[in-house]
Amino acid sequence: MPVPRARRAGGARRTTVFDAVIRVLAERGYENTRFADVSAASGTAVSTLQNCFGSRVDMLIEAMRYATDQESAALEAVAESESDPWRRLVALIDRSLGSSEQDRQVLIELWRSGIRDEELRVHSEEEWKRYGAPFLKAVVEGVDQGVFRPVHPPEDIVDFLLAALAGFVIPRVLRHRAPSEAGFRSVLLSQLRAALGVDPR
Repeated sequence: MPVPRARRAGGARRTTVFDAVIRVLAERGYENTRFADVSAASGTAVSTLQNCFGSRVDMLIEAMRYATDQESAALEAVAESESDPWRRLVALIDRSLGSSEQDRQVLIELWRSGIRDEELRVHSEEEWKRYGAPFLKAVVEGVDQGVFRPVHPPEDIVDFLLAALAGFVIPRVLRHRAPSEAGFRSVLLSQLRAALGVDPR
């Protein structure tokens, strides 16, 4: 387990520029985002950014952590708003499919950077588990209530869902030919119904 880099103090002051860091990161990528770019996008002096974050890498890591934490929190809020396990799974899938292009680009940057940066790799693994937790809870609750009769273990079903949703992101960020959101959603829900033993609705 890597020891996380020491972070500088600053709290809310740093948080105010995260949106700008994330915008620049999505546009320019991990390697090409500089203090000067964030300064131009946020109106914050380079010296202030250096004082708040210490290094360019620390600024980027904190921003990616902030972005993925926000996304996971949004998914958890969606889960809390729906009590029916099937409708909750559909809402979670719809929230995932409806993520913004910027969110998708930052997610790809996190995964790509995590190949070589152990701290980012560990963070992405933690976020993957956190992201999957509302899906797994919905599946387990559906099984307990007798509305799901899965033909696979719940963990395997959720692994399939997350892998499919991650695969949906990649061609869009690369601007390759990609399935329509409606078409992909329809196939994914069909596969999920079959895996859970749910009657078509």
